[in-house]
Amino acid sequence: MGSVLSLSVNNAASRQRRKAEDDDDDLLDSRDRVEDIAKFPYVEFTGQDSITCPTCQGTGCIPTEQVNELVALIPYSDQRLRPQRTKLYVLLSVLLCLLVSGLVVFFLFPHSVLVDDDGIKGVQVWFDRKNSVIVLAITATLRIRNSNFYSVTVTSLTSQVQYMNTVVGSQQITNVSSIQPLSDRLVNFTVKAELGGPFSYVYFFCTFPKVKVHNIVIFMRTSVKLSYIGHVTQSALETYHYVDCSTNSTLAQDTLRLPPALSEP
Repeated sequence: MGSVLSLSVNNAASRQRRKAEDDDDDLLDSRDRVEDIAKFPYVEFTGQDSITCPTCQGTGCIPTEQVNELVALIPYSDQRLRPQRTKLYVLLSVLLCLLVSGLVVFFLFPHSVLVDDDGIKGVQVWFDRKNSVIVLAITATLRIRNSNFYSVTVTSLTSQVQYMNTVVGSQQITNVSSIQPLSDRLVNFTVKAELGGPFSYVYFFCTFPKVKVHNIVIFMRTSVKLSYIGHVTQSALETYHYVDCSTNSTLAQDTLRLPPALSEP
């Protein structure tokens, strides 16, 4: 009885092995057939139960004139319909837009343009003995610093000279200069001031030979208009200066800036 059972078990195992081997052979044969079929060109087999392809008419090629008219059907499970790395591309696009926007704002956003007084370079003096009048041609200098990444145009410069709170001279200049990006430039201008009438004593002071130092204090209010990329701004500067009224040319004297309490808003 035991020998009969062992024999049947052995026969079943051998049959299973033969079946697995046959399945493997069939799989290999099917793969070989697919590869062999792929090597052959397209051939239309027409028979009793076959239908000729209406698109290529059995030729295996699509006519050129119908390329823009035909629509290809792709299965829903096709890998080409699945988006790949979409989140990564969206993130990179957003970062790139932010970077470009930041650079545009950084380079085009208006920065400050500083206007500083660089002192008085020279003074020419004329004396009118008949009318006791003294005329001063004051040459002053401004230093303009451009912190922008584009040129700045100085459209106008207006300067006013006061003595004892009275305006004694003024000057206005248009189309003064152009300041290159990230640079500074010195701008010279000359204002004529006439001291006479109620200030005739200045004439006697400046021509009195026993006085060794003939310095008078003048107040200068200078306004500069700047233009860049459609934006117009104005900068004002107020300073006190010592000028020597006894000679025709002087070096720059010490500059006294207007105290904050006295500056105009």
